[in-house]
Amino acid sequence: MISTITLRRLLPQVFRGSEHEPPVCHSEVWMRDEVTFRRPDTYIIEAESGTGKSSLCSFIYGARTDYDGQLLFDGEPVSGYSIERWCALRREALAYLPQEMRLFPELTALDNIMVKNRLTSHYTEAEILTLLDRLELRHKAHSPAAQLSIGQQQRVAIIRALCQPFDFLLVDEPVSHLDARNNTAVATLIAEEAAARGASVIATSVGNKLSLTDYTLLHL
Repeated sequence: MISTITLRRLLPQVFRGSEHEPPVCHSEVWMRDEVTFRRPDTYIIEAESGTGKSSLCSFIYGARTDYDGQLLFDGEPVSGYSIERWCALRREALAYLPQEMRLFPELTALDNIMVKNRLTSHYTEAEILTLLDRLELRHKAHSPAAQLSIGQQQRVAIIRALCQPFDFLLVDEPVSHLDARNNTAVATLIAEEAAARGASVIATSVGNKLSLTDYTLLHL
């Protein structure tokens, strides 16, 4: 279980040398003495393109380590974590929806979700079909992902990300391709699932923010 994620003077190495230049010097995240995300609070990180929002998610998820500074879980630096520990955290504490979604184009919407759910046994198939209903995708359950619109693919990927236990849900531009109605439906689902787990949500946004009602806004 993770209760806090703390960044200390964190900076992507690609920005090294630009600490005193926009956008880094104006960031509320990069190069701050300490930024802490606390469970079960919710955070939206608003950013311009190219300022490192996807990098931040990848750092927290342990997928990338090309940063300066420190990243700590519950006060413990993650720099010494083994592959086995990271794998356990990704199964039990960290859920992640990357911006590129990473669906298998030849698999159906339902099968893309079940690929993960078979590993976690988090939902029954009936519960997944109910989630597809909620996001107006039940009629696309057996359609290959390649035949779905980008917005439909995004909603499938969101359901897949929820198919596990988590303390922190990282969602990188989760509603960038959704209209206001679907944004609200996705935000409601994510808020309900996070509340049921007592978990935090960290969502990034370039423009179209996740329509949550209670969150801390940070500018990257």
